[in-house]
Amino acid sequence: MTPTNTEQLYQERLSRYVAAMRNEKPDRVPIRPFVAEFTAKYAGLTCQDVAHDYAKAFEAAIKTARDFQWDAIVPNMVYVWTGLAQAVGLRYYGIPGINIPATTGFNYIEPPEDRAFMKEDEYDALIADPTGFLYNVWLPRVSTEICRPGAPNTTRNNLALVKGAMAMLSYFYAFGPQIQRMRTECGCCSAIAGIFKAPFDIIADKLRGYVGLTMDMHTQPDKVLAACEALMPHLVNVGLTTADPAKLVPIGFWMHRGCVPFVTPRQFASHNWSTLKPCIEEFWKHGHQTLFYAEGKWRHHFDAFRELPDRSIVFHCDQDDIFEAHRRLHDKFALSGGVPNVLLSFGQPDEVRAHCQRVLAEVAADGGYIMDAGAIMQDDTNVDNMRVLTDTTREFGVYAEPAYNPAVIPPCDLTASVADRQKVAGLAGRPTPVVRPGVCYPWEDKVRELPEITGDKDLVRRVWEDIDAFGNMFIWQLLLSF
Repeated sequence: MTPTNTEQLYQERLSRYVAAMRNEKPDRVPIRPFVAEFTAKYAGLTCQDVAHDYAKAFEAAIKTARDFQWDAIVPNMVYVWTGLAQAVGLRYYGIPGINIPATTGFNYIEPPEDRAFMKEDEYDALIADPTGFLYNVWLPRVSTEICRPGAPNTTRNNLALVKGAMAMLSYFYAFGPQIQRMRTECGCCSAIAGIFKAPFDIIADKLRGYVGLTMDMHTQPDKVLAACEALMPHLVNVGLTTADPAKLVPIGFWMHRGCVPFVTPRQFASHNWSTLKPCIEEFWKHGHQTLFYAEGKWRHHFDAFRELPDRSIVFHCDQDDIFEAHRRLHDKFALSGGVPNVLLSFGQPDEVRAHCQRVLAEVAADGGYIMDAGAIMQDDTNVDNMRVLTDTTREFGVYAEPAYNPAVIPPCDLTASVADRQKVAGLAGRPTPVVRPGVCYPWEDKVRELPEITGDKDLVRRVWEDIDAFGNMFIWQLLLSF
């Protein structure tokens, strides 16, 4: 395959993928599997290989994308690089080959309730300055290496901060060349850009833990809500600053503990949705779709999702019935997923083929569907069944008359007028945090420490703020991505 043909293939696949996400009908159904440790299995590597050496994970992703000829994948779905996790000393990961078997994918280890990374009486500190709280309270607790403020400093503390920050930049900067390799070597698109999680999920996942949050919802629900509101602008800032500048592929949003049975529908409405919906609207106001990677079952909240603007999200179906999701959501949003992981791991090829054919006939018939499994695919996914999924989609997922122009790939902000997008509330009218999103140490405080600045004062300010933003990125990416 010549580079010219590969580029043509890339453009065709990107156009196909984008059209489907805009809830339109492309030439055929795009295939975008979220393959994680599956790539290791296919490439003859171990879970330890791809978790601990991101270069091997990148190579496995390239090999898999090239051989299966999929339309889009994530450049590395084994996203948590355990090399970085170990450098920082993160307590909440089981690392393959160290404290779990080398043949097991990395694990998240939730601490016992009495050792939660945020205590029940610390909401006020989180609300006052979320970034400061993460550095001063949360990071020393989640790390085996980093000292709390006031404790004697150590060489290990300093090394963990330096190595962790350098490792993060090394890892993140490697994604650009990886995405380019996917394009030039495989003709494959990057499936998402950016990272976001719901404020409520952040408290449940990384701060209070699920049990602690459940108790807090009974004893101090107002504090929980205030904390979610305090987190909102910071999480939106991470999403917007990591999003696709071309506004083609969506911001990735992994949905965890905001659904039934983790919380009641009333708690979802009062705490989760009330602080999640404005964030999604804010992304839409800036011209970005959001991928609702709805892990678990979310059917109880479909009506709430319908409150969002048309096409503002792509709903990814995990354990919900994909056919019910199609009936209730497809007039507003594109869908993806819906092929059970259990079926792909343990089902027979003819069962996989039959299910995929039904999805293509009933869910994908009018466009607006992307083929994928229900959840991220690990090394228990059967390679032959993935071939069946791929081949069945290519055979039966062809549209006789595509309803879009394949030569035009519309940015997300062109699928609705500027006026329509500005009608949504988003974060408008909410108070500005004392420490702004993207900032650790505000310039207004720093400048008071400096001698009088001569020459170009804006230059000094700009460079300070640009470098300070790296510190902000480090702590919020640890929280969201690692």
